[in-house]
Amino acid sequence: MMNNHSTSEESEAYIALGANLGDREGTLVEALHQLEDSEGVQVVRCSGVYETEPVGYLDQPQFLNMAALLRTTLTPEALLNVMLEIENRLGRTRDVRFGPRTVDLDLLWVEGRSLDVPELTLPHPRMFERAFVLVPLNDIVPQNEHSGLRGLITKALEDIDGKEGIRLWTTSVWDGGSGHSVS
Repeated sequence: MMNNHSTSEESEAYIALGANLGDREGTLVEALHQLEDSEGVQVVRCSGVYETEPVGYLDQPQFLNMAALLRTTLTPEALLNVMLEIENRLGRTRDVRFGPRTVDLDLLWVEGRSLDVPELTLPHPRMFERAFVLVPLNDIVPQNEHSGLRGLITKALEDIDGKEGIRLWTTSVWDGGSGHSVS
């Protein structure tokens, strides 16, 4: 019997991960492990990790940012709840909008889904305006991707400012679970 948190089909979801407090890289790795350990979620592929300048609120440390492709049977809302629980377990507080954080997990795109409800908009409304999201996503979205995401990323990267502030930190931090990192 199906609950309202999962679907009968599997879908692909792209997420962005960021951290700028504490052990930034270690926190990203732990977030990936917690995602992989969540029922109905598999980490399939991860981007390189990039060090980036803060955006919005500038008086804070630099971020490490990456993207991941997940395979999930969860609804987008249920996946978002899993991601928020992981943020909380890893010490995320929401004191300053765009401020420093131990970890930030953003649901960017779910295959075949558009959604606009108070807690979630898909595709993510600002993903094509943020070089720190697009550069890692560009690592992992396949060239032959069929939903149109590849074309949107390519076009956005042609026009976006801020790419020069993004430096490759490491090519891979994900070795775990049933997924395997491919950059």
